[in-house]
Amino acid sequence: QVKLVESGGGLVQAGGSLRLSCAPSGRSFATYSMGWFRQAPGKEREFVAAITESGGITRYADFVKGRFGVSRDNGKNMVYLRMGSLKPEDTAVYYCAAGRWPVIMNPNEIDYWGQGTQLTVSS
Repeated sequence: QVKLVESGGGLVQAGGSLRLSCAPSGRSFATYSMGWFRQAPGKEREFVAAITESGGITRYADFVKGRFGVSRDNGKNMVYLRMGSLKPEDTAVYYCAAGRWPVIMNPNEIDYWGQGTQLTVSS
């Protein structure tokens, strides 16, 4: 069992930066690939970024490439999503997810979800 708790969301101006954190609990954290998804009002949940168990491979949705960075610290049981050059269209609830590579990029294949953290980007 893995429990995921996100933090770090908030209100930021367009062009700004923010870092989301995810604190997984459970001894098996290091055996899971980790991902970030987001869901805007009226839209489906969509893949943002993912990282393998060791952190050696990352993948990003095209709309965040070059702006977002995902990382993990297995020693501290933490996963991060660094976000820069934020746009109003990035406004959404961001969810941390745990699953298996490479299906972790599919929201229907996620093993565990966090509760989400709200990001609002003002223009």
